[in-house]
Amino acid sequence: MKSTDQDFSFKKMLAVLPRAEPLDVADLKEKGLSPSHASHLAKAGWLTHLGRGVYMLPGDTLSRDGCLAYLMRRNAGLHVGAKTALAWRGVKHNIAFRETIALWGEQPMRLPAWLVSRFECSYQTTRLFGAGMPSGFGLQSLPGGHPSVLVSVPERAMLELLSDVGKTESLQDARQLAESARNLRASVLETLLTHTTRTKVVRLARALSEELDLPWAAIARKSSEAKGGGSRWIAVSRNGERLDLKP
Repeated sequence: MKSTDQDFSFKKMLAVLPRAEPLDVADLKEKGLSPSHASHLAKAGWLTHLGRGVYMLPGDTLSRDGCLAYLMRRNAGLHVGAKTALAWRGVKHNIAFRETIALWGEQPMRLPAWLVSRFECSYQTTRLFGAGMPSGFGLQSLPGGHPSVLVSVPERAMLELLSDVGKTESLQDARQLAESARNLRASVLETLLTHTTRTKVVRLARALSEELDLPWAAIARKSSEAKGGGSRWIAVSRNGERLDLKP
């Protein structure tokens, strides 16, 4: 690899570039590298090309949190949710052979190949809460974790999980996880349930909390009643489970 003055400048720049996460042309431009210069460096071996306008440092290893942080800084509302968020916050009843990272977001998007080739991920844009809920409510980084990686708090993650029941999650798994999350914070859960727009989620929260005699059953019951009566909600999941949720 032939060295140039530009290459030498890039060597000094290595000390300030983030490790273990992708770099795009905007990141590099902030450091004084034009897109054409970045392309030149990639051809010269100073950068590894990941995708259109996206690179990594040669010899570097992309970390899970580094990849997620990169995406979340560029996609408002993107976060780790549902069953994954519960597991990362210590609420789980079994260990998957290979973890699938459940990502939730606000806008349709295709997860980049450089992410899914390294980490098993799923993505959905289910609108679970109304527009009146404060932006980012119930989304926080993990204690001691990457500050840019937002993960649903247990209360929000539980409602996201209930939304997935009958689709990608079984009722039995939801029941076991709900029982493991007995100590959900009442005030946080009440705010989330108030803004929940999906009838199935509210009724399922009530049904499971009453069946398991959870401390937050009264909050779920109050929210269910506040949403009004309506018709009985009946569905059969992909694995044959029958969901019969009364008003």
